[in-house]
Amino acid sequence: MPSGKKSRERRKTQVRTPPPVKSKGGRGGPRARQASPRALAIGGGIVAIVVVAIVLAVVLSGGKGGGLPKNHAAVGSLANGLPGASAVVAEFKGIPQTGRTLGWPFAPVTMTEYIDLQCPICQEFETQVFPDILQRYVRTKKIKVVMKPVGDHRPDSIRAHQTLFAAAMQNKAFNFAALTYDNQGVENSGWLNDQMLYNIAVSIPGMKIDPLFTQRNSAAVKAEVSQDAADADAQKVTGTPTIFLTKGAEKPVQVPLANGLDEATLVKYLNAALA
Repeated sequence: MPSGKKSRERRKTQVRTPPPVKSKGGRGGPRARQASPRALAIGGGIVAIVVVAIVLAVVLSGGKGGGLPKNHAAVGSLANGLPGASAVVAEFKGIPQTGRTLGWPFAPVTMTEYIDLQCPICQEFETQVFPDILQRYVRTKKIKVVMKPVGDHRPDSIRAHQTLFAAAMQNKAFNFAALTYDNQGVENSGWLNDQMLYNIAVSIPGMKIDPLFTQRNSAAVKAEVSQDAADADAQKVTGTPTIFLTKGAEKPVQVPLANGLDEATLVKYLNAALA
C-alpha cells in the first residue's frame, strides 16, 4: 500500500490539462499561508440564512439541471482530467464510501470534519495531512470519516457544497472534495463557479453529470445542508477545518488544531481515542 507521502507526490506529478483557475497548491505542494482560517457565520440564524441563500442559488442557476455547459459529457472520466485526477482515484481506491462517510462502518472511532471547499486552511489540511491519516487510520480500519461542509452564506461555497452533497448521492463525495482542493483558486474570487464544478465532476470516473447537477437543487440536499449547519451551530464550530473524534456512544472530543498542518495534534488525539 502506498504511503501518504507517496500519494501526495503522485498527485504533484500527475498534471494534465491546466484548470480554468490556477491552483496555489496541490496534494503535498507548498501553499501561501492566509491570515486566518475561514470564520463561519454560525449563530442563531445560520440555518435560515443558508436556506434562503440556497433558494436564491437555485433561482439564479435556472432550476433543474442549471449550470451545465452545452454538449456536456454524460459521465466523468480521466480523459483530459484536472490536475490530480488520477491520483485521487488511486488514493480512495478500495475504501468504501457511503454518502459523506469514508471507511468501514465497524471502525471504532469516527472522525467528523467540518470543512469549506473554499477555505485555504482546509486545503492545507486535506492535501498535506489527510493523505497520511487515510493511510494510517482509515485503510487500517481504525477510523471512519464523516465530512460536513459548512460555508456561511457565500454563493460560491453554497453552490459547491450543494454539488458535493449531490456527489455524495453517488458515493463520490470525497473524490469531489479532494479534486476541488487540488485545484483550489483564490478564496471569494469567483473561481468556484458552475464551469469549474463541471470540470471537477467530469474528471471523476463514473460520475453521472446530469443527475449531479439536478440533485444539487433537490429538497434532500437542502435538508442535509441545513442539518449540517445546525450541527455546527450545536457544536459551536467557529471556523474550518474543525475536527471531532467520537468513540462509540462517548461524547465527541474536539481536536485543538493549531493550524491546517497540525498533524501531530491530530495523531495524538486519534491514538488516545483508539487506546
